[in-house]
Amino acid sequence: MSRKKKELPLLEKITITDIAAEGKAVARVNDLVVFVPYVVPGDVVDLQIKRKKKHYAEAVAIKIHKCSPQRAIPFCKHYGVCGGCKWQCLTYEEQLRYKQQQIIDNLTRIGKIELPEIFPILGSCKTQFYRNKLEFTFSNERWLTEEEVKENVVYEQMNAVGFHIPNAFDKVLAIDKCWLQEDISNQIRNSIRDYAYEHNYSFFNLRTQDGMLRNMMIRTSTTGELMVLLQCKITEEKEMRLLEELLQFVGDQFPQITSLLYVINNKCNDTINDLEVHTFKGNDYIFEEMEGLRFKIGAKSFYQTNSEQAYKLYQVARQFAELTGNELVYDLYTGTGTIANFVSRQAKKVIGIEYVPEAIEDAKVNTSINHIENTLFYAGDMKDLLTQDFINVHGYPDVIITDPPRAGMHRDVIETILFAEPKRIVYVSCNPATQARDLQLLDEKYKVKAVQPIDMFPHTHHVENVVLLEKRS
Repeated sequence: MSRKKKELPLLEKITITDIAAEGKAVARVNDLVVFVPYVVPGDVVDLQIKRKKKHYAEAVAIKIHKCSPQRAIPFCKHYGVCGGCKWQCLTYEEQLRYKQQQIIDNLTRIGKIELPEIFPILGSCKTQFYRNKLEFTFSNERWLTEEEVKENVVYEQMNAVGFHIPNAFDKVLAIDKCWLQEDISNQIRNSIRDYAYEHNYSFFNLRTQDGMLRNMMIRTSTTGELMVLLQCKITEEKEMRLLEELLQFVGDQFPQITSLLYVINNKCNDTINDLEVHTFKGNDYIFEEMEGLRFKIGAKSFYQTNSEQAYKLYQVARQFAELTGNELVYDLYTGTGTIANFVSRQAKKVIGIEYVPEAIEDAKVNTSINHIENTLFYAGDMKDLLTQDFINVHGYPDVIITDPPRAGMHRDVIETILFAEPKRIVYVSCNPATQARDLQLLDEKYKVKAVQPIDMFPHTHHVENVVLLEKRS
């Protein structure tokens, strides 16, 4: 006999008090902390508890009795379902305020180090259509919203092109309009979708690994160039002909596409780093520009997804580095060498280190394109490559710029930085929590002199932060 599921309580007329991690908001009911998505501080709501532990619970708001002055009207029809842009319900001014506070809280509570006054966050000029890259998934398992299920909505097509539903890897929400990328992205995606519907193309099933159309990537750039990449499973000649017909249609419909690519992927995952990218039309790359520098971006290249804010970020990093033209700079986690090349004009020499070999090859290409002659790039695991022996061979850096992944820097890397003793360290981070941890480890020899938060991703809780550290005298 099955156990009866315990009924979780309904909490009525609860006031939301604050913002928490991962973009959720917080309410406090007696001694219980309740985390709630898609509400803002000041809302008075009824909460249905979904999961309860000893000291906290997770809930959803089922009724709003009073709207907070901080509340904004979401502009996207997919808001609350696709899982992205969770802060559309919060005014942009308040988003920036909470991101600023997030930086302060992490650096003080986790870092526990002496801090200067933190500069006001640099907001994004664009709060819509600010991304230069989006990826969409094809699936034959269309996700139905709660309203669609209640109303027994039946679609002629259960195929979908869109975004994965959070915590449902095999279900995809059909996207009609996304506000993250220029509208040409919506036009291309919907046109490909309609063509596939009309000509009975098979959409991928993530459980059975069957179906032809798998994934679509669209990249735009400030130079006006446009890249489209289709990823397909191809097991028969007939499917290859269908793919070529689809690509021909896309090229004819959108002559502004400068790079039309495809990848044949018969694996069980969508990663393409180990697969060949084929060019159907145009070039196999697009260019991004910054202060006269041109950066070549291929299908596998990493580039900051908010181009305008990336420029602000690099300007801050360069300003903090205080280069005079005589410095040896180490650029750790250099990626495709964007920062390294960006600061090279003001440095004597820049050495970039990156784990991904393909990214280093991109960095070398970008150096060549821009006729830069004072950079060197090395590929390898940072903790294995950046050693005392490496420094003895290449020289002690005057400045280190580091932009690690969300996990932060390995302790061995921090130890090597402390051994190298550069005059200044510029630490760029997309995760203030791990940045704060690393700053605490660097605190024995370095003092934080400046902190500049930058908003790269409006309507999300994510925030970038740039910290300048100077060697203690």
